[in-house]
Amino acid sequence: MHAVTVREYARITTGPMAVANGLDQATVSDVAFDWVCKESERLRKAGAGLVQLEGRRWLRLDNYVGVLQAPDGTRIEILPKTFDEGDDATQARRLLQKMLQRCLHLEPRISAPTGLQVFDGPLTEWVIQQFLAALDTLVKRGLRFDYHAVEEERRFLRGRLLVGRQLRQPPGRAHYFQVEHKVFDADRPENRLLRSALDKVCRQAKEAGNKRLAYELAHQLLEIPPSRDFAKDFAQWRSDRLTAHYRPVRPWCSLILNEQNPLTVLGDWTGNSLLFPMEKVFESYVEACLRRALRPGQTLKAQAASRYLATHDEQPWFQLRPDFLLFDDGATTVLDTKWKRLDANRGNSEDKYGLSQADFYQLYAYGQKYLGGCGRLALLYPQTATFREPLLPFFFNDQLRLDVMPFDLTTGQVVCDDWL
Repeated sequence: MHAVTVREYARITTGPMAVANGLDQATVSDVAFDWVCKESERLRKAGAGLVQLEGRRWLRLDNYVGVLQAPDGTRIEILPKTFDEGDDATQARRLLQKMLQRCLHLEPRISAPTGLQVFDGPLTEWVIQQFLAALDTLVKRGLRFDYHAVEEERRFLRGRLLVGRQLRQPPGRAHYFQVEHKVFDADRPENRLLRSALDKVCRQAKEAGNKRLAYELAHQLLEIPPSRDFAKDFAQWRSDRLTAHYRPVRPWCSLILNEQNPLTVLGDWTGNSLLFPMEKVFESYVEACLRRALRPGQTLKAQAASRYLATHDEQPWFQLRPDFLLFDDGATTVLDTKWKRLDANRGNSEDKYGLSQADFYQLYAYGQKYLGGCGRLALLYPQTATFREPLLPFFFNDQLRLDVMPFDLTTGQVVCDDWL
């Protein structure tokens, strides 16, 4: 299996033309190249293009991160483009893993020193490892059992006799009883989903430690039937006191079975492919970090949708959805996140640091509709080597101010001492 590690917006080529493989460009097989083109076309019809064509021999990746695995076994690992100094794939991979854990609202666990080492395999193997570790802990604490009704035919009476079905028995089977009774076992929605996810992991795990643990757990869950309807069973997943120890494993189960998770929008996990839109990962990561930093009296609301840009024929049109509203003792701040690299050295009237005029129009509309034209707005961009400090504030008017600030991905904090 040929493995390639690149980062967002990298260029991919194929054929006899040799290029120096790195995080910004790489060579793949003809089969993998054609497969990526077809997958991109399929996804583009659903509104999520994967690559852009550059001539006849080059593809440029979009801002998705994760792993693509072609039918010939070629694995393309795509990492976030956050570090400028050198091609440090390990550092980028660890940062992505940290962001995904925080996005999935998983609390860090204290384990043995060897367990504290960051897994340095591909993203899919890391997801499998996290799922197996959470499932192993769950099994050791004990699976939840439940009562459920069973209708069957027996030679003796057990439970309730189904009179209607019994009367319809043919004469030759009158000695059999049609009964309904309850059994107490592990056949419940949560366990069925875990069994289905584990079956998928057993087929796809490549790392030796993951395969060993997967088959050990499969032996313990052998009596549980797999889920026949993922959506229905996820809807029936209980989150009460008795199933509190199931919470850590659900996000990983959701990723593996491809429930409609806000982070995964690219369809099925085909083979070992798993992709995340980086702007959504960044937004979710910022939300999780901000919620941890809130002071008493502060409230953070995500994806507010109570205002519209205009009214037409007494109907509201063009809904405005800022990423976050921060409420602090009566004061409201509008926050929006953008996964884009700014350059503080390009602060001239032509380059404008790399800022987008459309983003400023968007923030101006938020300020008018959510703040009444008076208050404070903020744009958060990832911190990079060329954007380490907040820019000087922008003013739409004397009372409406916009701050453009970097967000430190490593510490999970806004780089502005007096902001939060």
